[in-house]
Amino acid sequence: MVRRISPLHIVLCIFWLMAVGAGFAVMLDYQYAGGRSGLPPGHWPKGTSIALDPSRDTLIMFAHPKCPCTRASIEELNRVMARCHDKVATHVLFFRPCAFPRDWTRSGLWQSAAAVPGVEVEEDADGAEARRFCAQTSGYVLLYSCRGQLLFHGGITGGRGHGGDNAGERAVVGLITGGGGAAFQTPVYGCSLLGACDSSTETSGQRAPQNYLP
Repeated sequence: MVRRISPLHIVLCIFWLMAVGAGFAVMLDYQYAGGRSGLPPGHWPKGTSIALDPSRDTLIMFAHPKCPCTRASIEELNRVMARCHDKVATHVLFFRPCAFPRDWTRSGLWQSAAAVPGVEVEEDADGAEARRFCAQTSGYVLLYSCRGQLLFHGGITGGRGHGGDNAGERAVVGLITGGGGAAFQTPVYGCSLLGACDSSTETSGQRAPQNYLP
């Protein structure tokens, strides 16, 4: 005997499928929603403590030591360095509020970045350099020529925490190995670089940026 399905069961199944679909859509929207990206200096800014290499391109990545999305950015940076070898001077700057101890930045991400051959890892106290280069999202990358011309800014992952081949990585490798050209931009996928901090409150309290409690 064939068991009949009640209309109530059909309605419940429809609502369940709709809920699953909505959840999946939210997840995709989160994974592929680009972070905030300011307009960086078109030429190497004055006053920065980062040295512009006079004989090769200079790449800078800004990162938050507690951002899980940035692990994929570090992995992609490793791929970039493996293909570009000694053709680029590379710096990874980790944000640290001055009110926090230095070991706050020494996370697994710091160790991973420091393990990439050819990468110099540094602290960015209170996000001073991030503001100078208009970096707002963890994983943000800038590439400047040896003459200080901006060649690229954006992300080098295809989604939030998503590794693998992507437009940003291809652009950076192509610019480093093939020469200059017009500035290229891609979306950057990551958490807020400075969290809840801003220029007026960042150094006034002892609280960590929201979502990044140590």
